[in-house]
Formats: sequence, C-alpha cells, structure tokens
Amino acid sequence: MDQSTRPWRSVLYIPASNTRALEKARDLPTDAIIFDLEDAVAPDAKADARSILADALAKGGYGARALLVRVNGLDTVWGADDLKTAAALATDGVLLPKVNDPEMLDQALTITGATTRLWAMMETPRGVMNAASIADHANLDGFVIGTNDLAKDIGCATGGDRVPMQTALQTCVLAARAAGIIVVDGVYNAFKDEDGLRSECDQGKAWGMDGKTLIHPAQLQIANAVFAPDQSAIDLAHRQISAYDAAIAEGQGVAVLDGKIIENLHVATARATLAKADAIAELEAAR
Repeated sequence: MDQSTRPWRSVLYIPASNTRALEKARDLPTDAIIFDLEDAVAPDAKADARSILADALAKGGYGARALLVRVNGLDTVWGADDLKTAAALATDGVLLPKVNDPEMLDQALTITGATTRLWAMMETPRGVMNAASIADHANLDGFVIGTNDLAKDIGCATGGDRVPMQTALQTCVLAARAAGIIVVDGVYNAFKDEDGLRSECDQGKAWGMDGKTLIHPAQLQIANAVFAPDQSAIDLAHRQISAYDAAIAEGQGVAVLDGKIIENLHVATARATLAKADAIAELEAAR
C-alpha cells in the first residue's frame, strides 16, 4: 500500500502477551495495530511477551494493516531487549514511549540499527516542547499522542472538551504537518461511551489528527467512520475538481461552485480526499 495515503483512522492497542487478543486482531476492522510490550504487559510477563509476539507475527495473517510495536523505555530493564526484538520483527515501525528529544531516537537506533523506522509517543511536556525537532528526525514516521500521561504530567483535566490540553495537542499536530509525518490522537478511556468517543474523534479530526488510538475493538466502528471521508465529502471533491478543470479550460484561474470560490488549494484538498477514500477501500478489500 502507498505509505503516503495509508489510512490511520483506527489504531488499536493489543497486549503483546495476550495470545487470544493477538489471534482476534487478525479479523478486526482496524487500520493499524500497536502491539504493546509496555503498559499493557505486567512486569513478570514482559520477557514472554516478546516471544509470544514474535510467534504471532511469524504466523502472519494481519493483512494490509499497519503494524507497530511499542517497547518499554531504555530507562527500564526491558527496554534494550524489547528494541532488539522489535527491530527484527516484520512490522512497520517501533514505537518509543515518552520521547523527550531527538537524542532519544538516536539512542534507540544505536541498538536497533540505522535503518529502523521509528514512531514517538508524545506524552510528556518536554516532548511537546521539542515536538518540531523530534518530528524532523530522519527515521521518524509518526507521532502517537499519549493523552493520559500528558495530562498527568501537565496536571490538567482529561475529560470534557480537552481545552486544557489543546495547546499541547495542536503543537504536536503542527510539528507533524511541518515534517510531513503521521499524527494519531490519544485514547478515549470510557470505551462503552459511544457519544463521548464520537465527540472526541470529531474534535481530533477538526484539529488535524489522522486517526485515533483505541483501547477496545468496540471503538473501531466510530473511529473508522469519523476519520473517513463521507459520501458528501467525496461528491463535493469530484464536483470541485470538475468545476476547476472546466474553469482552467476556459482560461480562468479560479472556479465558482455553490457560490464559493474554488482555487488550486481547494482542488489539492479534494484530490487528497479522493485518494484517502481510495486507500480506505483498498485496505478494507485486503483484509
């Protein structure tokens, strides 16, 4: 799949130690999976989790989904071994927790090798303050926002409209967009609260997020729907492109559609919308 248009609407955490969850994930309608060696695995199960995950990935069956492995930090007794294992697996990248600066990415590469593709958990105030330099790292493909840890460190509220975290979240979005990498929103903890999840997905999409990390399969349908172009957006994109092409053919620099000016920037957005819709269809057909 073309990495530039790959969907990241839904990114589901799966505990790497849970064989049943690893098996079930092969059939879930998620765009991406984060196999978690960190928070979701008890300390006495972490060594076994590496072997369990390696066996599951060797078996395959995850289709065209993007696959990431979240490791424990290098400041833990498990971090180095996690990195060595994760770098050897057939995945799309290694997700590092609590990235504070680009030097932490360099430190990981000394263990994994210079070609390893990395992702950064943005979940500390220091990391957010250094978001631009982290995003610019040559090996980095994306940000995953860790809203629970970020809220804890900031000392702000986590519920409601997330206004207390808005500056931090949009700083990460701006840094990701400037660097041309993916940015995925944090989790919504109340997995049975569909209205709350939809509201937070709508907010993340409005802020420019590519998708949302999820903690339960029951959240997949809403995230997939919110972060996908709906039929009205697809129809509008086609109409904008057609109107603009007709205007250009007549020697005009802009078009008018439904009483609104259509310029080349609107056409670029329309083409991106159609490309995303096509990529989603391709992924769903490949599952």
